[in-house]
Amino acid sequence: MATATVDFDAPDLARRIEQLSQSELDRLPFGVILIDRHGTVLFYSQAEAQQSGYGKLPLGQNLFELSSCMGGDNFRGRIVRAQDEGPVDLEFGWSGDFADPKRDLRIRVQSARRGGVWIMIERDSATPASAA
Repeated sequence: MATATVDFDAPDLARRIEQLSQSELDRLPFGVILIDRHGTVLFYSQAEAQQSGYGKLPLGQNLFELSSCMGGDNFRGRIVRAQDEGPVDLEFGWSGDFADPKRDLRIRVQSARRGGVWIMIERDSATPASAA
């Protein structure tokens, strides 16, 4: 599957990204993160590291502990509640990124085929944020 065919708005976005190689995931125009049920980062795309301004690949770390915003009820809480209710398919807006607290984000969270969830993050600008 060519990365050009992966549409952030596709209803089956998680299924589509699961068909891509790591290299293809790294080149998507939006960020991609895979976490397990407890929040441990299993995959963190190069695009996400660059676009967010985080700049690192936090594999093995708990995503919800990387920032106080992600650990709160509005982010972590939504995901945990959705996981408790069954297959996850969330979409919500978010303000703030690691390098730019005013940047608008669109976040989609969908269940991963082998457990955990995929978090896909589209930013209001295609220009990567600079690290703070």
